[in-house]
Amino acid sequence: MTKTLTNWAGNITYTAKELHRPHSLDALRALVAESARVRVLGSGHSFNEIAEPGADGMLLSLTGLPPAVDVDTTARTVRVSGGVRYAELARRVHEHGFALHNMASLPHISVAGSVATGTHGSGVKNGSLASAVREVELVTADGSMVTIGRGDERFDGAVTSLGALGVVTALTLDLEPDFEVSQHVFTELPLAGLDFETVAAAAYSVSLFTDWGRPGFRHVWLKRRTDQPLTDFPWAAPATEAMHPVPGMPARNCTEQFGVPGPWHERLPHFRAEFTPSSGAELQSEYLLPRSDALAALRALDEIRGTIAPVLQICEVRTVAADRQWLSPAYGRDTVALHFTWVEDTEAVLPVVRRVEEALEPFDPRPHWGKVFTVPPAVLRGRYPRLGEFRTLVESLDPAGTFTNAFARDFLHPLS
Repeated sequence: MTKTLTNWAGNITYTAKELHRPHSLDALRALVAESARVRVLGSGHSFNEIAEPGADGMLLSLTGLPPAVDVDTTARTVRVSGGVRYAELARRVHEHGFALHNMASLPHISVAGSVATGTHGSGVKNGSLASAVREVELVTADGSMVTIGRGDERFDGAVTSLGALGVVTALTLDLEPDFEVSQHVFTELPLAGLDFETVAAAAYSVSLFTDWGRPGFRHVWLKRRTDQPLTDFPWAAPATEAMHPVPGMPARNCTEQFGVPGPWHERLPHFRAEFTPSSGAELQSEYLLPRSDALAALRALDEIRGTIAPVLQICEVRTVAADRQWLSPAYGRDTVALHFTWVEDTEAVLPVVRRVEEALEPFDPRPHWGKVFTVPPAVLRGRYPRLGEFRTLVESLDPAGTFTNAFARDFLHPLS
């Protein structure tokens, strides 16, 4: 590439020899068929080398393709092209009187990239973003088009696939009737005596934030559907001013608070769609583990908060319902997700990441595929019981390893 290209955070510089943004599906298929090594770059919100094809490979962006968002009001589905971001998808779906079941905290991330890495929102009954997918359209290594839908024995391996099967050119997602949400923020929730299950189920979507500077949580964000009963939250005091998850950051970039009802897509994310984040001075890690271990895991982190706090901006705790995707970090278990937004200092952060992983080791944590982690490949492979079936799927769709980069090879393909 003649121009240096980095991820959103700037901690990864891609070494691919080529970057292509094809403007048609035919052009994309031809590029893939002619290439020995390909990876797709989504919105760049990954913090590791999951998108790096290597110095001899091609980096492919889908932002040049027509941004299709086709709502089928009868089937209650939407077909969305691979380069579209959640903010645009949500706006178009809402215009037709429908909703997605959930959204991540940031609406500026690509739909295909989010689904491929197991990204999620929050809610004890809400599955990951991938759980809404009913059909995947892929361009495989020889340029062929393959469609895999629910009912196909390959489906549960094809959705959260880390980009290892092909280029996802479109997804079809389930929709539900439009709904409104009101957002309520509370402050200073104690860790001592915390009934985690009750707190996590207090609203449709719940996020707990702490800087680990002292025990407990600085904020609790409750996102309540207005068509569901309003419940009390007696464990913390209501916020008296608008809040940002990270202390000291401007709340004007965040979605409406103080219980003002609004459309689902303007409340479920933490940040406004019209606020376009620039390159972020941060690193991120996230670990997903059984929800039944949430309180024990939080106590384990509290014991090392003196190590965590100096390099932490904020930690967010959310829940995710179990799903069936073979490589989903929420596969087969109701999940608690512990997300860390670190300072932008890799040398200072990595030893703390390793210490966090040691503290969480008894709880079988699965790191988010797109974040910073140091879990050894052999250990991580043991945490995915369907990994063997996924390898078979990769071999059937990509026998030459066109879409297999160093990241995928390390964690999915043992040397033996």
